[in-house]
Amino acid sequence: MVTSDLVLAAAALVLGALVLRSLVALTVAAIAAVVLGAVATRITHAELVLSRRDAARDRVAQARAYIVIADERARENSVHVASLTGRIAERETALHELEEAVVSAQRRAAEASRRRDAEARRADVAEREGVGLTGRLEHADERAAEAIVRLAELEQEADLLRSELAAWQTFAQTGSSDELRRHA
Repeated sequence: MVTSDLVLAAAALVLGALVLRSLVALTVAAIAAVVLGAVATRITHAELVLSRRDAARDRVAQARAYIVIADERARENSVHVASLTGRIAERETALHELEEAVVSAQRRAAEASRRRDAEARRADVAEREGVGLTGRLEHADERAAEAIVRLAELEQEADLLRSELAAWQTFAQTGSSDELRRHA
């Protein structure tokens, strides 16, 4: 408001000098108008410089705040990645253990099957010879059936863990934290 008042005062002086129709008054009014205009310009310039400095300070503060936020997000991201890597390692370990259990169960099932076959042969021999080995044969058949059922269960668990591991690895590769949170 001060600058506009100075310009208005200069204009009033010039108009007053024109009304007086005096060359001296007009000259004094013109010089005063130029001085008042220069003062108004200087005040405007000082206010502009001050507002630019304030804006620069605000931008610096915003930049520093953004750096802090970016650092915090980077730390959160690295913690999240470490967590996911740990989970994936746990799943892989569990998968390997299940695969070993499946292989072991298959071996036991094969051994049980061979034993069952041997028991069946012995049962035939015993039956022909009149020996009452029927109970042992039925018991061996039950164990073989249990082993086969257990083998199927272990294979289902292994398939489930493989698919879960594949999903985790896909999520870890894509880096989609929203999808990971929803999946978890």
